[in-house]
Amino acid sequence: MAISVVMPALEMAQETGKLLAWRKKEGERVAKGEPLLEIETDKAVVEVEAPADGILAGIMADVGAVIPVGETIAWLVGPGEKPPAKSAAVAAPAARASSGPQATGAAAAPVALHRGESAPQISPKARRLARELGVDFAQIRGTGPDGTITSDDVQRVADSKGASGATAGAAGAALAGVEALSQVARLMAERTTQSWTSVPHFFLMRDVESSELVAAQKKWSAEAEKTKSPAPTITDLLIGILARVLAKHPRMNSSWAGDGIRSNAEINVSVAMAVKDGVVGAVIHKADSLPLAEISAQRRELTERARAGRLKPADITGGTFTLSNLGMYKVDSFSAIITPPQAAILAVGSISERVVPVDGKPAVRPMMTMTLSSDHRVVDGARAAEFLSELANAIREPEKLL
Repeated sequence: MAISVVMPALEMAQETGKLLAWRKKEGERVAKGEPLLEIETDKAVVEVEAPADGILAGIMADVGAVIPVGETIAWLVGPGEKPPAKSAAVAAPAARASSGPQATGAAAAPVALHRGESAPQISPKARRLARELGVDFAQIRGTGPDGTITSDDVQRVADSKGASGATAGAAGAALAGVEALSQVARLMAERTTQSWTSVPHFFLMRDVESSELVAAQKKWSAEAEKTKSPAPTITDLLIGILARVLAKHPRMNSSWAGDGIRSNAEINVSVAMAVKDGVVGAVIHKADSLPLAEISAQRRELTERARAGRLKPADITGGTFTLSNLGMYKVDSFSAIITPPQAAILAVGSISERVVPVDGKPAVRPMMTMTLSSDHRVVDGARAAEFLSELANAIREPEKLL
């Protein structure tokens, strides 16, 4: 039986994905779990694995094509089997509208009714963008599945309006040069703007004495050198400490669900990593239960894959709390923007020697500044302060938790 290969959706707001490469050729045998294609989403470039064993057939998408999520782009067939006709594949996007395992006939009626209405079909993301840009979406012809208006359609109309009304000022901007953004960079700009303007951020800062953290990192690095293992970094230690403290403060590990707070059963720490066109949050799943060596190994592997553009969908989904460490860039402190629907993000600066009071006298100690950005819909100031205080205490005595 033929199995469809579809453009995956890595998150609810994703509408399309760009096909960057096929890792297999038409007619070539593929094993389940083997890399099959590369796509670019609004988060990163990721590898998509084959959903089953079979022979790649009926490829319907060329490299460079921007494809709606849920749309069939190829088939995996058995020996001697032919892929279904193209008409059988176009039903996939419509099936995506169903929220549960319902019968096909039951889902068809709402779709037919919607088509008969005068109002055009438009995705929530496109509707929001149209409102922000002042675009009348009733005049837009959608290019998505079943004529649905996508955010790209809205942006195209907004850009055309801007071009038609261009004046000397616009010409001057063209002469100055405007950098065209990749899909990842453009949507990262859109997401950060959306978060900053819609999530009620508040910030707490804390300076932490880090002598024991540095000592622990040196100790475990020396032990790793004896066994020819990679040495853990300060970031690795912070991931482990952070995850274990989050286990004691479940509200900080929760998410905003639109009309309430959703508790997350797992503690999945998303680590902000710089890539060519922006920043990607690579996720270490169940970090609170992992030993330091495993955290370090996973973080290194994710870093290598992110830099090489070889992240997998599971690498960037499911994060419940984000850590952003710019200490390696000698940044003293900074405030980070929350990644919705997460409730918070921790920004960490460099560890540097500072003069601080110790027993009423000036002394030099390695200090680190942490800034916690929190969503006030999920946590209040007192909860966030208690969490940050316990985190600071844990950093002062890292070996108790790690």
